[in-house]
Amino acid sequence: MAARRSTFTRQRKSRGFTQEAFAHALGVDRTTVQRWERGEGEPQPVQRPKIAELLGVTADQLGLLLTGEAPEATGTGQWSSTSLPDSGDELEAMELVRRVEASDVGNETLCRLERVFEELATAYPTSPPQELLERVRTHTAYVGRLLDAPKTLREHRRLLVVGGWFSLFGATLHIDLDQPHAATARLRTAGSLARHADHAEIESWCYETEAWRVLTDGDYARALELSLRAQSVAPSGSSVAVQATAQEGRARARLGQTRETRTAVDRVQNMAVSVDMIRRPEHHYQYDPEKAVAYTATTLAWIGDRAAEGYAREIIARLSPGNDFRTWPRRVASASIDLALTLLAGDRLDEACDAAQKAILSGRVVPSNHWRALEVVKAVEHRQLPEAPDLREVFEGMKSPSSRKR
Repeated sequence: MAARRSTFTRQRKSRGFTQEAFAHALGVDRTTVQRWERGEGEPQPVQRPKIAELLGVTADQLGLLLTGEAPEATGTGQWSSTSLPDSGDELEAMELVRRVEASDVGNETLCRLERVFEELATAYPTSPPQELLERVRTHTAYVGRLLDAPKTLREHRRLLVVGGWFSLFGATLHIDLDQPHAATARLRTAGSLARHADHAEIESWCYETEAWRVLTDGDYARALELSLRAQSVAPSGSSVAVQATAQEGRARARLGQTRETRTAVDRVQNMAVSVDMIRRPEHHYQYDPEKAVAYTATTLAWIGDRAAEGYAREIIARLSPGNDFRTWPRRVASASIDLALTLLAGDRLDEACDAAQKAILSGRVVPSNHWRALEVVKAVEHRQLPEAPDLREVFEGMKSPSSRKR
């Protein structure tokens, strides 16, 4: 029997490609990619340079992938998620623990599920959404199976809560991948589980997440309504209370409500310094002062306040690991878009185009944020700047299947 090329498959997934997207980028049929990964065939020599390019490896490293060996990290600055374990291995370990515990669910199984969620939410800033989503799907399905198993009332509530977190996080990833229908379905599930578990924090995050989704669709009035609803449900002093206020400010900025926007900015900054750090700062559901700075940059840029420049530069200086924009975390790419908008407003055109191009080429602008980059592209084109064709080219390249980190 042919040996499966699991390292080849993992590398393809780490670059954000489904089998179908990878085949499309290469101009081959999906079954061809399936045969390669099952070890039933070899790519033709003429195909290998393109395959290596898409996988972000050298020709020698591609050879190792095809023989089933794992190449050393290339340091190319693509999404860093090599530390995340395989979902099948995780579930196998959980299932073994479950079987030896007195309960059909058990404390250790629940603790492991909760740790997996915390790990995924912490990996969010630097990992490809599609890879995280695959693990969310696997663990959500496992939670569903456990809900049918005999268990105590306390275990049942913990399952509802962890299932709610996985569903909520899955909705966020669907939004990032510009999959609104799937996002809506997962948010409804998360909201239902939260209400059954009487978990106000998850319920509030559902409203806040939906507010962001409709804001990216241009429904700013609905985004404002949802962000206010999230604040009404959020536990006092929680991270979600701050984030919901931030969404309110963003929505008001897009609605042109300058005075109310500034008030929301001030509230966020005051609230952020008093939030309890119950999780790590990089955790997606932990609001920390650095997020407040990034939020302020975006919101002020949207109302045309040139003070946004200082906040955007602060984020870039704090979080960018050197001059290689390909190693940026997602927040730095967003801050660079904010910086570009602000520089355009100040007629600092060369700097604006440079900041926008670096953000786009970093590969950290997820599909749900393409519209923000497009605002800069259109502004440059409207001014008929000589950089406009190059900026449009890199923007269109970012949207192509071969360049998406999905």
